Amino acid sequence: MKAVLDACVLYPTVLREILLGVAAKGLYEALWSDRILREWTRATAKLGPEAQALAETEATLLRVAFPRGCVREQPNIESRLLLPDPNDVHVLAIAIAGHADCIVTFNAKDFPRHLLSEEGLERRDPDGLLWQLWSFHPGDVAEVVAHVHATAEAMKGEAIPLKSLLKRAQLPKLAKAILADV
Repeated sequence: MKAVLDACVLYPTVLREILLGVAAKGLYEALWSDRILREWTRATAKLGPEAQALAETEATLLRVAFPRGCVREQPNIESRLLLPDPNDVHVLAIAIAGHADCIVTFNAKDFPRHLLSEEGLERRDPDGLLWQLWSFHPGDVAEVVAHVHATAEAMKGEAIPLKSLLKRAQLPKLAKAILADV
């Protein structure tokens, strides 16, 4: 399965690390464009210049780690598309150009299912996607989540309950599945 990651799912660090960790395990192919990565790094500017510089470094590392993940922008496809928010048309164009199966986003209102289905695409929220991947590959997804959890605890210098970490990442279904399996 190929999935375009919208900028809104790249910005929260824990969510991004889980989505990319699962992609690195080969459970799906993550796609984006340079514009999507720029939107993500610009969103971090509200946290200060250091946060934005760190995000830009992470975006560069992302391009290296997933060389097939970056899809070139497609103005010719964009010109024929309509979405409620014209600023999101580029995401749909990347999904079409990358032969994606879905767009992973929290932004439901700007990616209406009926418009996406006309292009053979689905809109998936990250929790639903990760829960589905966990359903078929529980060990792999749990391993990624455990790694991200350990990293978050090491960075904070104290224990963080897994349930609260996943809740803050807006992954309640995944949290329930993983915690029920423990």
